[in-house]
This record gives sequence, C-alpha cells and structure tokens, in this order.
Amino acid sequence: MTDSYLCPYCAVTVDAFDALKTHVIAEHSTEPLPLPDGVIQLTINKQAYQLYVEPEWTLHHVIHDRLGLTGTKTFCDRGACGSCTVNIDSRPVLSCMTLAIECKGKTIETIEGISADHHPLIEAYVTQHAMQCGYCTPGFIVTGKALLDHNADPTEEEIKEALAGNLCRCGTYPQHPKAVLEAAQVLREGR
Repeated sequence: MTDSYLCPYCAVTVDAFDALKTHVIAEHSTEPLPLPDGVIQLTINKQAYQLYVEPEWTLHHVIHDRLGLTGTKTFCDRGACGSCTVNIDSRPVLSCMTLAIECKGKTIETIEGISADHHPLIEAYVTQHAMQCGYCTPGFIVTGKALLDHNADPTEEEIKEALAGNLCRCGTYPQHPKAVLEAAQVLREGR
C-alpha cells in the first residue's frame, strides 16, 4: 500500500491519490505530459529524436551505436584525442565524456549533418589534403565548424588553438589550418 504520491512534474509529495490528482490539475494542467525516466528529447542534425537512454550511456554510444551515425569516432575513449567531437548548441564537445541523459533538449551536430549541409570545410579538407587515414578527420571538421560558427575570420593561431584538442596519428597538422582558412574564405565570399 502506497502512503505517499510524488508529483511527476515538480516532485511535491502528497498523501493520497486524489490529492495528487487535484495538485496536478491545479498546478500543471497546461504543461505537456512528463517523459518517463530515461527518455530524452534532442535534435541531431536537424532531426528530432525521443530516445530511451540508460544513465551510464555516453552521447557517443547513442549517436554511434544506437542511431548508426558512425562518422563520430572513438579512439582514446578518455576525452584526450577529439575524434568523438560533436557540436552541442554550436560548441565542440567530447561525446565519449558526455552522458546522453544530460543532453535532454540539446541541439547536436555531427559530421553527417555538416556534410549534408555541404559545408565548405568538407571540400577544403579534400583540396588541402588534410587527411591521410581519415579516422580523426570528422573530429577536426566538427571542431573547425564550431570555430567558424563563432568566428568568420579566424587567424591561423586561433585555428591552431581551437584544434589543439584534436590528435592525428598521421601527422597532418600543417594542413588543418589551411583547410579551415580556405573554408572561412569561401563562407565570407558566399560561394
């Protein structure tokens, strides 16, 4: 027998079901139904999702393993290499270090979304030969996209600073700033 009831909207405790019903109607009648525990709504690459997530699932696990957006890579799985970078609300974030349950209501952009939008970074990375094996490339491009979203005319030093958290075992570092500068120029010229 239950001796108390918890309001799913505001966590107020009442001692009878009828009291809970009266409270919900009086205080929350205009609010949408609350989502069950573990269910989050978020937007990924302009598509709305409502997902059930376990508390320990990382954002990378949800994006890569549950939704099949495999462009987001995992290499170190410790937040040290940047290959899992996605943009959350236009800020680069390490998806292997971010709990998916904390992303409720967020807008997320992955390399697939940047590519689908035909962002000039994609072409610039090709023309500037800014990749060899390509495993780290999505993380660099996503980070570069976040930089260009906030700074349309970055200096080479600003680009190097922005990309400092991304590692490349192939050693393509000199080409990344060139690619970002090329994409910035294309964006400024409206091409």
